[in-house]
Amino acid sequence: MITNLKKQILYGYKITKQEALKLIDVDLDELCDAANDIRLHFCDNSFDICTIVNGKSGKCSEDCKYCAQSSYYSANIEEYPLLNTKELKREAIYNDENGILRYSVVTSGRNLSDIELSEICISYKEIKRSCEISLCASHGLLTYDQFVKLKSCGVMRYHNNLESSRKYFKNICTTHTYEDKVEAILNAQKSGLEVCSGGIIGLGETMEDRIDMAFELKDLHINSVPINVLNPIKGTPYGDLEVLDYDEVLRLVAIFRFILPNAALRLAGGRGLLSDKGEKAFMSGANAAISGDMLTTSGISIKEDMQIVKNLGFEVKRI
Repeated sequence: MITNLKKQILYGYKITKQEALKLIDVDLDELCDAANDIRLHFCDNSFDICTIVNGKSGKCSEDCKYCAQSSYYSANIEEYPLLNTKELKREAIYNDENGILRYSVVTSGRNLSDIELSEICISYKEIKRSCEISLCASHGLLTYDQFVKLKSCGVMRYHNNLESSRKYFKNICTTHTYEDKVEAILNAQKSGLEVCSGGIIGLGETMEDRIDMAFELKDLHINSVPINVLNPIKGTPYGDLEVLDYDEVLRLVAIFRFILPNAALRLAGGRGLLSDKGEKAFMSGANAAISGDMLTTSGISIKEDMQIVKNLGFEVKRI
């Protein structure tokens, strides 16, 4: 079945949810090898690497149960307002000089105020004048007009994770809805921005929930898909959950490649929890990563990631 599905996908076939569900029980090694073949066929050895900076930390009005920045919980994190242009520009130039392709400013909160948006747009314009790095942004549930403003100051891609399936999302967050997220994604696309969207695995959801999310992403024409593995943080409702077994992560990555053959499957938060920092996943269908530190947890250094990419035979390119 794996071989037949792979061959069909290589010739342009789009698998169904029922076919994807059958992949839950197939041999893992065969599945991962086939997913890697699909990745090679559609994406060659291109590897898209980006970094993020925590541009505004803590005091978030939303109650996402995995997040240390929520004001509902008592995780021990640093809190600060929007970083100034000098700090954001310095980080962008450093990343550009070290071979990073994309740089994203991420801010806590449901969205940015108009004043904050004006301030961050000044920073984006200055960064664009200073280096060649591609700009991404993650500022919550903005309006269409705000997305247009971001696009006009040099931002190319907007990030807004679906987090999980439509069915399971209510178990993760109650202060905004799945539909709010989809609306923001559609408005960002309407403004001319590319969209980066994925989710977090290990929140108590089923593999079917994860597969449902992949098909939602497919329907939204998302080409950059972050795959986060929950890093349980004390003080949050999910702080005592167990970290997912690596084999489960590999299976998820491979199934996503079957559903999203052209996408940049981007290992993101929680990659440092994996025994080999994601190397097996990169040979099981993944072909992108967030490097450096995450928002409130440590990550993997740019230098180390660049060596991993080289050792695996990838070539750093935008996807």
